[in-house]
Amino acid sequence: MSNCTLNKKIDYHGVKSLELKSAGLSINNSNQNDIIKLLGQPSTKSNFDENLWIYIERSAGSTKLMGLGKKELLTNNILILEINNKGMLKNKILFNKDNMTKLSFSKETTEMSLTQRSFIYSFFSSIRQKINDPLGKKR
Repeated sequence: MSNCTLNKKIDYHGVKSLELKSAGLSINNSNQNDIIKLLGQPSTKSNFDENLWIYIERSAGSTKLMGLGKKELLTNNILILEINNKGMLKNKILFNKDNMTKLSFSKETTEMSLTQRSFIYSFFSSIRQKINDPLGKKR
């Protein structure tokens, strides 16, 4: 018990105070250099469009003593910046943990009937059998 602390430990990932810093960016006035100066290099760039920059801020802290040290999500902000071909800020969108939608997954499962084997399954099974026992002596 002497090593336990009552102070909350917070783990940060990404850009701190992303919401406040993003307020300093204005559409059609800020350019790429202003963005990098204010926020640093983007957390990631879009794979499909080089002019789409994504910044992430995430912080998680330990819960109260009754939670036995489980992590609790404190902030989860994502800033998406769209830059035009001249290097000026075209659009910005900020998502926080309150306006992110929760995904629901289906509980249904698909069952495969093992009695109905396809031609491909039978073909690969025979190949596997021939590889494992090329001379047919293991029977």
